[in-house]
Amino acid sequence: MHDEATGEEPVDHNGSGDDGFDIELLEEELRQAAAILDPVPAHLRQLAVEAFALHDLDARIAELTFDSVVDAIPVRGATDVPRMLTFRAGEVTVDVEVTAQGLMGQVLPPQQARIEVLGGPQTATPVVADDMGRFTSDAPPHGPFALRLRTGAEVVVTEWLRA
Repeated sequence: MHDEATGEEPVDHNGSGDDGFDIELLEEELRQAAAILDPVPAHLRQLAVEAFALHDLDARIAELTFDSVVDAIPVRGATDVPRMLTFRAGEVTVDVEVTAQGLMGQVLPPQQARIEVLGGPQTATPVVADDMGRFTSDAPPHGPFALRLRTGAEVVVTEWLRA
């Protein structure tokens, strides 16, 4: 059919036109050209691999049960107050205080744990919880972050939040 108003032939969006043009072939050629002309940077590829590695079948997801930004009653005149977060996965609870200076928290019931602060393009920042479950990190999270706790044989990963 010919469009009398524009003088153009209608476009077929179903994969190939009347002239045998293959859209899937075009997509593949464009992918190959992008891989050569604008390849994915190595650090982004590494982040993708690390993000996939987070998909640990044995890890339990710790649900956010308290966030002071949402759940707390604001105090009049208070400025630069720390953000308080509580995560829970089964019997394990993690209380975290987020400030501009870093993180401070405690794993309950009190136990030793290796905690990784995951976030953005940086690599995971490891911290260790002492016998009382207390931990600190001098690196404040910027942007999205999560915590991965390794307590003995158990792995717990918190929900991702924006700092």
